Amino acid sequence: MEQNETRVAIIGIIVENQESIGTLNTILSDYREHIIGRMGLPYPKKNITGITIVMDAAQDEINTLCGQLGRLDGVSSKAAFSNV
Repeated sequence: MEQNETRVAIIGIIVENQESIGTLNTILSDYREHIIGRMGLPYPKKNITGITIVMDAAQDEINTLCGQLGRLDGVSSKAAFSNV
């Protein structure tokens, strides 16, 4: 894959610390030009939120985003990449 190529990926995010959501939203807004769609589902029974992000960006950018999210307190994320 050439450096300028992009890939479509889905990032799954689980937020267990609701106080991290403001910072999470700030980070996501930095990547808004690459985000195709976003869906957030609060689950009050367990006091967590699940967020799905679909994006089209360079693999390094997607990995960087996941790393930034994973460093937030009470936030975990995982990316699944398409082959295109």
